[in-house]
Amino acid sequence: MKKSSFVALIMGTVSGMLFALGMCMALLPEWNAFTEGVIFGGVGIALSIVTALIWCKMENKKLPKLNGKNVFRTVYAIVAALILGIGMCLCLVWEQIIWGTLVGLLGIIMLIALIPMIKGIK
Repeated sequence: MKKSSFVALIMGTVSGMLFALGMCMALLPEWNAFTEGVIFGGVGIALSIVTALIWCKMENKKLPKLNGKNVFRTVYAIVAALILGIGMCLCLVWEQIIWGTLVGLLGIIMLIALIPMIKGIK
């Protein structure tokens, strides 16, 4: 494993955990930590942006261009992740196991579809 990949792995994991913990803190009323959760989530997002910048610098790569195709891919990925999360909420919070499983599978399929969308089929 290259050093740049290892650094990106560690920083990405930390930023993802901070974001996830922040969202739990903000969205679970039992925790009574909305403000702190928003701060943790914001730090997680900021760290993920820093991670991408550091990885690009270490790999001597340019930042992705801001064009319509990349914006569409990003919006698609966000929607797919939200659909997967809705499926999880249906199962775990509202105890709708069948609907939650179906919606979650749809989200997983949408996320898997990102691979050929980004890499292409050869």
